[in-house]
Amino acid sequence: MVDVIGAAELLGHESDAEMLAVRLAHAQRLGNMGWAEWHLHTGEVVWSDQVYAIFGRDPQAGPIALADLAEHVEPADVGALDRLLWSALQGVEPVQAEFRIRRGASFGELRDLRVVLEPLMAPGGPTGMHGVIQDITGRRRAERLMSESRRQLLEAREQAAEERHVMLALREAILPEPDGCLDLPHTRVAVRYVPAETTANLGGDWFEAAPAPDGRLLLAIGDVSGHGLPAIAHMAQLRHALVGLAMTGRPANNLLAWLNDLVMHQLTDTTATAIIGHLDPETRVLAWSQAGNLAPILVRDGVASQLAQPRGVLLGAASGRPYELATTRLQPGDLLLMFTDGLVERRTRDIDVGLGLALEAARDVPAGDLDAGLDRLLAGIGGPNPEDDACLLAVSMPARDDA
Repeated sequence: MVDVIGAAELLGHESDAEMLAVRLAHAQRLGNMGWAEWHLHTGEVVWSDQVYAIFGRDPQAGPIALADLAEHVEPADVGALDRLLWSALQGVEPVQAEFRIRRGASFGELRDLRVVLEPLMAPGGPTGMHGVIQDITGRRRAERLMSESRRQLLEAREQAAEERHVMLALREAILPEPDGCLDLPHTRVAVRYVPAETTANLGGDWFEAAPAPDGRLLLAIGDVSGHGLPAIAHMAQLRHALVGLAMTGRPANNLLAWLNDLVMHQLTDTTATAIIGHLDPETRVLAWSQAGNLAPILVRDGVASQLAQPRGVLLGAASGRPYELATTRLQPGDLLLMFTDGLVERRTRDIDVGLGLALEAARDVPAGDLDAGLDRLLAGIGGPNPEDDACLLAVSMPARDDA
C-alpha cells in the first residue's frame, strides 16, 4: 500500500513538473525570451528552446559557445557585448545590455536583444554565467517609428506655422486692416478680418472701404472659393480689379457684372461671393448689390434684421445673368453689418443658428464704439471659425449730436 501511495506521489510530482515546464515555455514564447548558461570550466552551454528561436538557429546545431557569440553580433555592437561579459564576471550582481545580432542562413536579419547576465559563483570564483535573453526588436522598431512620427509631426507643425506666417503677411500686404475706425463725414466704418484657426483654411475673404471720387463711400466685402495661396492670389486680383473698376463711378450692379466676367474668363475653376455698395453720406442712401452673399444686418432702434436681398448669382457661376440694384436709406443711429459666411457658418451647427447669434449680438454693438462692439460681437457668435476665415464690415450713422 505504501508503495502504491509513493508511486502516486511520484507521478503527481512528475505531472506538476511537466505542467510547470509547459507554462514556462509558453511564458518564454509570449515574452519572446529564453534562458542560457555558459560553463567556463567545462565549456558546456545550455539554451532553452526560445533562445534557439531568437537566434534563428536549428536546435540540431546546438547552442553557440561563448567565444563564438561575437561572430553573431552586429560589428558596431561587439563592444557592448564585451563590456557586458566583463562586468558579469567581475561582480555578483546581474548586469544587462542591449545589442543587435545578425541571424538567418546569410546573417541578413537584424534583431535587437536585451541580455541580463549574472555569474554562476563557486568558492573559487565564478564558474560560468546564467543569462536571460529577450528579443525586443518589435518594441525598438515601434519606438523608432514613434520617434520618426513625432519628428515628422514637429516638422509639419513648424512648416505649417511658417506657412501661416507667410500667408498672413501676404494678406496683410494685400489687404492691410486700418487702425481703429474710419471716421468720415456723418459716417463711421470699422472692419475685421478674422483668420481661420488652421493654416490650411486661410482663404480669400476681403473687404474694401474707401471714399469714391464722386464723394460717395465704396463699401465691399467678398469671399473667393478655396483656401491657401491660390485663394489669396485670386482674392488680390478680384479686389484690385474692383478698386480700378470703381473709378468709373458705375453703380454696384454694373461692377458685379464686370467682376463676374473677370472670374468667368480669368480665374479658372473659381467662384466668389461679394457685396458692393455705394453710401452717400449726405443722403444716407446705400445703393448695393450682392453676388451669392448673405444679406447685411441692419440694427435700428435696438432691433436687428437682415435686409431684403436683391437678385444676384455667385461670381463665376453663370454669365449674362443681371445683378439687381437695391437701395436702403439709413437713419441717424443705424448700424449696418456686412459679413462673409465664415462669420456665422460652422460645420457643427446650422447656419440659421449662427445667423441668430449674429443678429442677437449685433443689437449690442454701440454705434459710437465700433471697435469694442465688433470684438464683443465676435465673442458672442463663438469666436473665430476653426475652418474658415471671415470678414466683417460695420457702418454706423451717428445720431446728430454724435456726428
